[in-house]
Amino acid sequence: MRPQNALLSATGTTIFTVMSALANQHQAINLGQGFPDYDGPDDVVRAAADALLDGRNQYPPMTGVPELRNAVAAHNGRFYGLEVDPNAEVVVTSGATEAITACLMAVLNPGDECVLIEPLYDTYLPVVKLLGAVPKLVRLSPPNWELPRAELAAAFGPKTKAILFNTPMNPTGKVFTAAELAFIADLIARHDCYAICDEVYEHLTFDGWKHIPLMTLPGMRERCMRIGSAGKTFSLTGWKVGYITCDRSLAPNVAKAHQNLTFTTPPNLQRGVAVGLVKDDAYFAGLSSHLQQKRDRLAAGLARLGFGVLETKGTYFITTDVRPLGWNGDDVSFCRTLTEEAKVTAIPVTAFYASEDAPSHYARFAFCKGDALLDEALARMERWLAARGSRPVAAAG
Repeated sequence: MRPQNALLSATGTTIFTVMSALANQHQAINLGQGFPDYDGPDDVVRAAADALLDGRNQYPPMTGVPELRNAVAAHNGRFYGLEVDPNAEVVVTSGATEAITACLMAVLNPGDECVLIEPLYDTYLPVVKLLGAVPKLVRLSPPNWELPRAELAAAFGPKTKAILFNTPMNPTGKVFTAAELAFIADLIARHDCYAICDEVYEHLTFDGWKHIPLMTLPGMRERCMRIGSAGKTFSLTGWKVGYITCDRSLAPNVAKAHQNLTFTTPPNLQRGVAVGLVKDDAYFAGLSSHLQQKRDRLAAGLARLGFGVLETKGTYFITTDVRPLGWNGDDVSFCRTLTEEAKVTAIPVTAFYASEDAPSHYARFAFCKGDALLDEALARMERWLAARGSRPVAAAG
């Protein structure tokens, strides 16, 4: 048989699928993949269920049903002061991952360069490469994940077409500051390029930190494609409803990419999300405070067990340093051993890096779970550490 697509053949199964399968195999508590173990708001779910029975189940408009496009536009105005035309500047997609791909497709040509910031979500790099573009990687370093301004500036050049970045950022829990965003905006303007802004955790920020869309900065309105996710905002990850806000000059190409990927998204789910986006301020504030409590619960427990716990300003995730436990192996062996022996699953942070010299002693835990499950995960890890003599914990094998 002739060779298949070389890039896809060389791409491994996503770490989330691998670790979730391992968790199932060992009946482990899965704090690896970032999905809640509770459902979203009842009124949103009910609206989608009712919409399934109202006789509108044929193809919806390609860019999204009017109710959701209007809700996305209103949401942008309400939270960020952005004036958005729902008929010309919103595209609804089948999840944020599709939205990211559609935005990259809209602007990248083969040979263009695209700046990416490590650690990064594992779909970014393969899509850039599949489009024939050239990734230019810039690395943030733990524990503070500060933006390396000189390195970022050096990554931009005559061939730069776009930057793709994520704030609030998975897996670091970083929320980009106004000063960092201003620096990025200046580079984008000077190099006449675009920004694909993965902002799916926009409402999941803690300790008074607020998400600032790059699109709100001077000169960025026409250059940004801003991506939101109903899965993250309403704890309904299985629905796979994403939405892109972008200038009317960008939207036609984004829509054409969407046309060639999934074409449409289930209309009843779209109408359910439309109900969610117009919920009162108390819902969005409560979402943040609810998850902050879970973050604090898991962070305190992990610290008590001896993990080095890094600061988390947003997202679903806590990054931990496993070296204080006396672990002598890498993060992959740690997460595998933790799953097999302690029956708790985490994600090795090296999975979010493209190069082999990544820091290899960090594990990411998801805290978007019920309190009882978090407590049980901590109890299992405590028993595991005690059985192994807590210090040192030898590398497996």
